[in-house]
Amino acid sequence: MRILIVQSNENLGNLWKRHLGRLGAEVTLVSTGVRACNIIQSNEFDVIVLDLILSDGCALTVADFANFRQPGANVVFVTDTTFFSDGSIFNHSANARAFVKSTTAPGDLAVIVHHYGATSRARVAHHS
Repeated sequence: MRILIVQSNENLGNLWKRHLGRLGAEVTLVSTGVRACNIIQSNEFDVIVLDLILSDGCALTVADFANFRQPGANVVFVTDTTFFSDGSIFNHSANARAFVKSTTAPGDLAVIVHHYGATSRARVAHHS
């Protein structure tokens, strides 16, 4: 399972990366929207863990670009704000599968991401 984490907070991103690695995922961590879009062009991912508020770049642009380049990739949005807390993120991003707080326990986040990685692979296999 291939996971892309887009998180400006390197410490938090590395924490998530370690937990996902324990579940056997191959994880790539980037800190900006531009780097995320660049890597999405040349690498396939099952899940993209995407911080809604990036210090450099727009998360919705990354999600839209991923939906165009890799429609099978699921996006798990994370945030430390109340923005989109009404669930409207699902109206703005076609590939959004989950929306969780940045403070979610790393092990719990890893299980959520792993779940959506498995559904991504099953969906792609079904359409092949």
